[in-house]
Amino acid sequence: MKHHRYCLALDLKNDEALISAYLKHHQNVWPEIQLSLKSSGITALDIYRVENRLFMIVETNEAFSWEKKELADQNNPKVQEWEELMWTFQQALPNSKEGEKWRMMEKIYTLT
Repeated sequence: MKHHRYCLALDLKNDEALISAYLKHHQNVWPEIQLSLKSSGITALDIYRVENRLFMIVETNEAFSWEKKELADQNNPKVQEWEELMWTFQQALPNSKEGEKWRMMEKIYTLT
């Protein structure tokens, strides 16, 4: 079974109260959001933070596709509610496209 790993980045608004609220939401992610992630083919997901910068590692199975996930998310009212809530804490990285949240990172090095 082939797995894929994706790394993405996003910034939070640089406000300690908002960052604290964001972290609190991620201590109790809604069950519908977790089900949406797992049912899309995501097998593991970790988010790391330094100051207001977030780094997410997503591992998926071979059935996963970003296009299918995006379409499913657009048709899931609970995911849309979560995304709208999260956007109150998040801000796009510099040079992002309009409405672009998490941005895919380019792998530049592997230790072998």
